[in-house]
Amino acid sequence: MPCEQCPRHCGAVRECGEMGFCGTDTDFSVARIALHPWEEPVISGQNGSGAVFFAGCNLRCVFCQNREISRGESGKKLSPAALEKKILSLQEAGAHNINLVTPSHYTEQLVPLLERIKPKLSVPVVWNSSGYESVESLRLLEGVVDVYLPDVKYFSPEFSSAYSSAPDYFTVASLALAEMLRQQPKVVIGGDDGLIKQGVIVRHLLLPACRKDSMELLRALKEQFGSDSFLLSLMRQYTPDFALDSPYKNLHRRVTSFEYESVLEVARELGFEGFEQASDSASAAFVPEFE
Repeated sequence: MPCEQCPRHCGAVRECGEMGFCGTDTDFSVARIALHPWEEPVISGQNGSGAVFFAGCNLRCVFCQNREISRGESGKKLSPAALEKKILSLQEAGAHNINLVTPSHYTEQLVPLLERIKPKLSVPVVWNSSGYESVESLRLLEGVVDVYLPDVKYFSPEFSSAYSSAPDYFTVASLALAEMLRQQPKVVIGGDDGLIKQGVIVRHLLLPACRKDSMELLRALKEQFGSDSFLLSLMRQYTPDFALDSPYKNLHRRVTSFEYESVLEVARELGFEGFEQASDSASAAFVPEFE
């Protein structure tokens, strides 16, 4: 069947080995499975998040720090049984959650797997995505995902078209976020360990020379969803190391303190609560090694 899992609707017959826009067929291709310490504090905790990095991506941003795997060019093929075993081993190793990173192009394949292992898990399942997802696919996840961790990258179609070939990004991401909030309308933080158990955390990565777009995005999110339905993670970790071949010269530098602080001030004025990042987060050293 032609693949219609994501908003690209590329129609690739992936079960026959044809690669979709995401760069993968229907077999799980996994680039890294390990405890991961560099998520938000309520996700990483002391032991780390049990991160499963999938190869391929349906957005493929020009500045992607995980471009080594997001283009679908690396990763190890795993059967559903092998992936289940590795996920359960993360829990045994002390992972605070099972963190599925860039999983959207495997949604239909992951649902039956999650349904099988969910009764065996004592930790939440985190859906860590680009935000560019179809509502129909997200509905399949109801009951098996506890925490949604979407990026909401752009407000302007100009930026989303240039950097991610997705002029409809904000419209699509807004609908996706609405569905995530329908499924998980309340943020629940554990009492003893201070870790998130349910809810939505919205990430936004500030890009160089795009602070006004970030401000407009935050205002639009406040207007559509309010400021207390999710936690906001305002990130300043952008590094130009992965965009030096980009024709967009603004992407060849880091975000300035003025840019980040001015957007952070708007977030506070709008009443958002959540997380901010220090300037030393803008380093390629925080990108994990992939298989």
